[in-house]
Amino acid sequence: MQSLLPLARARFATFLACACAATLLIAAPASAAFPDKPVKIVVPFAPGGGTDLVARTMGISMSQELGQPVIIDNKPGAGTIIGTDAVAKSAPDGYTLVMATVAHVVNPSLQSKLPYNYEKGFAPVILVGVSPNVLVVRADSPFKSVGDVIAAAKANPGKVSFASQGAGTSAHLAGELFKNLTKTNMTHIPYRGAGPAITDLLGGQVDVMFATAAAVGNFIENGKLRALAVTTATRSPSHALAKVPTIAESGVPGYVADSWYGLYAPAGTPADVIAKLNAAAKKSIQTDAFRKRVEGEGLVINGGSPEDFDKYAKGEEARWRKVVKENNITTD
Repeated sequence: MQSLLPLARARFATFLACACAATLLIAAPASAAFPDKPVKIVVPFAPGGGTDLVARTMGISMSQELGQPVIIDNKPGAGTIIGTDAVAKSAPDGYTLVMATVAHVVNPSLQSKLPYNYEKGFAPVILVGVSPNVLVVRADSPFKSVGDVIAAAKANPGKVSFASQGAGTSAHLAGELFKNLTKTNMTHIPYRGAGPAITDLLGGQVDVMFATAAAVGNFIENGKLRALAVTTATRSPSHALAKVPTIAESGVPGYVADSWYGLYAPAGTPADVIAKLNAAAKKSIQTDAFRKRVEGEGLVINGGSPEDFDKYAKGEEARWRKVVKENNITTD
């Protein structure tokens, strides 16, 4: 009997070791293996616009960093609210993100009630970059300058139309700010993304468009659209837009309306998952492929920490809230 004691003790020790190992596995956070399936980036616009281009270009190299496919899911509508709401209501596990724009921080000022909690519904991941909006017309437009647009709008109140990629977007606000500072009455035509808006601009259904540089860069380069001005405080460093004047220097002093792109995850996403996503995104936007695709269209790459993005976004929310209130901008 005594000879069996050492064997029994050995087996019991083995049992305890296995039990402890199992307990550690159970106690380990589920995010430790992240990602073990595809990651989805929701683009709250129709395909073909600047946000879609940035997300798709970024997704290619980001998938290599994560070791999983990055899927782009276009959910346009309601000035980005439909796609943003879908992400807010997704599981906080890092597998569903939204490529946000300035509309994300402006909608709370434009909408009396949102289906999600703007302040508590999201976790910042990374600010991808900042770029100008561009005031463009089709190649055969009679408008050759910002002054021409202002003159036509004053001579024909309400008859000059401007397109944007959606109500509440940076392009919409760029147009509304333009109206207020020039004291003109122009008609806003919102679309479910830059793609369909550009199609109608080229087809002559609308007169001018305030668009992100990423959305119209190729059309400017191939001569289908003519850039009249950029909306930033200074001229764009992009070779394609370097000679394009600012709206401010074109007779509208004080005019500034930037555009930006940033990734958010649902609130409650584990900090280690946010860190992995931030690192993958940061490497992605520093690749030559990404730089060549977007920097030529005016995007100034950022790529800081989640905290940096959060601080920037809160500053933007406060700035645009003031502009919306002072200029009585609505999304009617």
